[in-house]
Amino acid sequence: MNLLLNFIDLFVESAPWLLFGFFIAGLLKTLVPEDFLARHLGQPGVASTIKAALLGAPLPLCSCGVIPAAIGLRRAGASKAATTSFLISTPETGVDSISISYALLGPVMAIMRPFAAIVSAITAGLLVGRGDDDQRQTELVQSDCCAGHDAVRAETQALPEKIVAGLRYTFVDLLRDIVVWLLIGLLLAAAIKTFVPQEFLAVWGQGFSAYLMMAAIGIPMYICATASTPVAAGLLFAGVSPGAVLVFMLVGPATNIATLGVVKTELGQRSLAAYLGGVIGVAFIFGFALDAGAQFWGFDFSLQAEHAHHIVNNTVAIVAAVVLALLMTYALLSSFIKPAIGQH
Repeated sequence: MNLLLNFIDLFVESAPWLLFGFFIAGLLKTLVPEDFLARHLGQPGVASTIKAALLGAPLPLCSCGVIPAAIGLRRAGASKAATTSFLISTPETGVDSISISYALLGPVMAIMRPFAAIVSAITAGLLVGRGDDDQRQTELVQSDCCAGHDAVRAETQALPEKIVAGLRYTFVDLLRDIVVWLLIGLLLAAAIKTFVPQEFLAVWGQGFSAYLMMAAIGIPMYICATASTPVAAGLLFAGVSPGAVLVFMLVGPATNIATLGVVKTELGQRSLAAYLGGVIGVAFIFGFALDAGAQFWGFDFSLQAEHAHHIVNNTVAIVAAVVLALLMTYALLSSFIKPAIGQH
């Protein structure tokens, strides 16, 4: 019973922020055309790497959606550095994950997380792209990323139609991609809060060993930034240090078996080592900085999260939870009932 109650509490707390994040993500999907990304990421060097990190950070692509998008950019001529930077910043953060981070973890983590993600993406991109002078000027190929086949049709659409299409993408297609993992994340967070003794994680969740543990858990795990947030909140409130939680939120979405396989195949063995080194190294540095800052300034992340909860009226939160539950139900039913639609 406690598990169910904790799950419901987390769901209600998260719902309005998730809906808000999906709404903003839908607008971004409309305003940032896919061909714009390909045009600006072709030149090797620092500039394209930074651009790729900044362009990818707010985009509404999950850990699965970013893989074909990044492959499409690479095969369209994007440099190794830019491809890597985009592949890391896009799943590590986004407007939806920032929104739910604010709700569950407070404003400091909501600011630190995207900043660390961008630095991580740029660092790994520069490490991967070092010595990458064989810039490939290949013929632009059609990307097979999510909804890529709609790009030509979108050019002829009016702005209201584009906005509707963008919102449909985030509230239907994107939600369908992450709904299972989001529910798993909420359930794990509720389980941690219910069953894991706070004293256990308070002892084992501090220091460098905790960073190693969070990285070891996050590297093989297939989890998006949004779904990782409630798990991170559960770990934080159970006694894991904020820095170790940040390590998990950075490493988990950026690394999984599928992503690492793509990096090795498309960019090479050396690039894979640089990719992992950049992501893990930056995560550890920011984790240490966050823990040191929290201790020095006396940040109380639990108190910060409580302030974020009180911003939203209880009635609004309940209504948002009902709406989100209906959208999730539709996403689950459509993913199981409708056959997969092949790319054209």
